[in-house]
Amino acid sequence: MTPSPTRILTGITTSGTPHLGNYVGAIRPAIAASRTPNVESFYFLADYHALVKVQDPARVQRSTLEIAASWLACGLDPETVWFYRQSDIPEIPELTWLLTCVAGKGLLNRAHAYKASVDKNRAEGEDDDAGITAGLFMYPVLMAADILLFNAHKVPVGRDQVQHIEMARDFGQRFNHLYGEHFTLPEAVIEAQVATLPGLDGRKMSKSYDNTIPLFVPRDQLKKLIYSIVTDSRAPGEAKDADSSNVFQLYQAFATADETIAMRKAFADGIAWGDAKQQLFERIDAEVAPLRERYELLIADPSKIEQQLRHGAQRLRARYATPCIAELRAALGLRALDLQTTSPAKATGTRTTLPLFKQYREADGMFYFKLHDGDGRLLLQSHGFKSPKDAGQLVARLKAEFRQLHDKAEAGLHLGEVLIGTLAQDVVVDDVAQALESLVIEAGDA
Repeated sequence: MTPSPTRILTGITTSGTPHLGNYVGAIRPAIAASRTPNVESFYFLADYHALVKVQDPARVQRSTLEIAASWLACGLDPETVWFYRQSDIPEIPELTWLLTCVAGKGLLNRAHAYKASVDKNRAEGEDDDAGITAGLFMYPVLMAADILLFNAHKVPVGRDQVQHIEMARDFGQRFNHLYGEHFTLPEAVIEAQVATLPGLDGRKMSKSYDNTIPLFVPRDQLKKLIYSIVTDSRAPGEAKDADSSNVFQLYQAFATADETIAMRKAFADGIAWGDAKQQLFERIDAEVAPLRERYELLIADPSKIEQQLRHGAQRLRARYATPCIAELRAALGLRALDLQTTSPAKATGTRTTLPLFKQYREADGMFYFKLHDGDGRLLLQSHGFKSPKDAGQLVARLKAEFRQLHDKAEAGLHLGEVLIGTLAQDVVVDDVAQALESLVIEAGDA
């Protein structure tokens, strides 16, 4: 039997114009990955997310057009992947609300973006929440809805986004705990090897630094921008350090292995900066020119792109989104009054008040676990572990050692000695013992 395809989901925020860094770091590798056998790929234009930081309607619309045209021009095939606009899927904001009703505010308080904004306000002597919108605060819930609605297995992200995936897992797990198994818990795929290109000034190419080279800028302007890249003062004939050169790093991102070796030798032999920049321009333009031609045809016909996005959304809603929301509504009790339906917990004979261990990975790369009681109250938070196996082994050890202890007081004492973590506020060791006892009893019943 052929195994079920792995669902991989990627969101692209519509808040700017794609540049060479986006192409090398995200667009090119993602499109190559979309052709992998037995993979179901989801690519969406995250225009709801863009509203958190962009209040210019024309910019949001133009960015949506440019980004959609860029991905299509670079080879994304909407007939073999799911390609859609976030705002064309009304089930996403509906699921956002359903998840909001199970999301812990304490967890949202710890979201990196929100915490950074609060810290900035404090440093400037402002009120903690000055200038912070509810959209920024609830951003992780919307992102969780993007992922959970389609039960994505993997979400490629940078390290700064890992926390959002762990939060999506937390919200999905809590929902499953209360209403039955509905969501696949996603896994973050950390893009540790993603190429980061230098910009015109040598810093990371980024819109925030205003140092980008737009992906589909006209040929003449591309050459002008490349010739403006900052270099050092070494003269022609003087050996140059390829590894510290912005020009070489950009060249390497587009060149073949043999071309890169040849350019490195040219640097050692003292190639003039003007000649190096000319070769860089020719190499980039050789790859980008045919894509630029397709981009210009697409951007000139917005109605064709609009039709493709709407068609993608219609297919996706019929296949996944609408049935998923119907199932969730029934599970929550949002159903016709003349329907007598057994709750998921009663139908399966499971208990919805069992304590729950949650294992997850934080942005620091370490693995953790925490224990909640049946009401969702945090009892125990572990310290960090270098691998998920280490964290899982301690969870198993706590359960196993509890089974060997018949006296509850003795168990509480013993737990206090072996726990590698901290108890939550107002929690005593006996609370943990009771939670473990519930899990042991449930395992025995099973």
